[in-house]
Amino acid sequence: MPSRLHFGEDDFLRCRFAVSPLWETQEVVRMLKRPERHAYHAPWLRRAASVAAGLDLAGLWLLMPRRGHSPDWLCPPPLGPAASFEEEIAAVRASDPAAARADTARSLADTPGALGSARGRRWLTDPAGMVRELADALEETWRALVAPDWPRLRALLEADVAFHSRRLAEVGLGGLLPEISRRFGWRAGTLTVESRVVHERRLDGQGLVLMPSVFIWPDVVSTWDPPWQPTLVYPARGIAGLWAEPGDRAAPEVLVRLLGRGRAGVLAALDEPAGTVALAHRLGLAPSSVSAHLTLLRDAGLLVARRYGHQVLYERTPLGMALATGGTAG
Repeated sequence: MPSRLHFGEDDFLRCRFAVSPLWETQEVVRMLKRPERHAYHAPWLRRAASVAAGLDLAGLWLLMPRRGHSPDWLCPPPLGPAASFEEEIAAVRASDPAAARADTARSLADTPGALGSARGRRWLTDPAGMVRELADALEETWRALVAPDWPRLRALLEADVAFHSRRLAEVGLGGLLPEISRRFGWRAGTLTVESRVVHERRLDGQGLVLMPSVFIWPDVVSTWDPPWQPTLVYPARGIAGLWAEPGDRAAPEVLVRLLGRGRAGVLAALDEPAGTVALAHRLGLAPSSVSAHLTLLRDAGLLVARRYGHQVLYERTPLGMALATGGTAG
């Protein structure tokens, strides 16, 4: 069953966008453990592999069950629209140890053997020490893996917020949410979210935080438990081209031999969702030729088409992205 978030009148007035460096730090740790998330980030993974191997991430991984609860205190909803990592990690360090212990015990219970592990027993015996240990691990991960690329990541996340803020003004919240992700549905003031963890929650005037994420793809996360503000995290637009450098958009020669130059060029150019006319202008091709290439690529499972307002935008599937970037489809 999907999760459901029920909106009241006041909730529509209290919806906001936010960007969170702490969230990206948590999710880069999760992404490293989940090959199905690697495809868009293959260039970054190749560059960061040696640095990541030098970090002790075992404690953070222990609190990231495949299906179940991750502690809310360790990565709470962002304090504001653009809080700094320093502000967010300070809030984590200020967590109440007793509340953090209860939240952590719930998460450990969702990973077989975690509650009885030496680390798990130590944390539950000394929750204040646990808070310090895990906050230190997040801060070390931030400095080693995320901070060097944060200007690039922040630019992409802020571009997503700008785009979806315009769409919100054009189509309203009920029109926007299904556009953001095919996993979101909207009907009569209720948002449904296809996710691994089922929630049922009334917003009760708290509104909703909408937060794009670079490293969460292809998943979405809906809500935190009370008293945290309900939050919806979704994959940011344009992540296919996030790690591209000048000249990278040209189709690799092996892809040209496989698909033909026209179709390979179209696939390589889709580093973010785009329509037929925009692609034709970008590639210097006739719209009719681009349309034919898009149809064949879609029929081959390399692209999907999604409607945004009056236009249809195409984006790569995991298989299409793997071919275009040299990564794996997971």
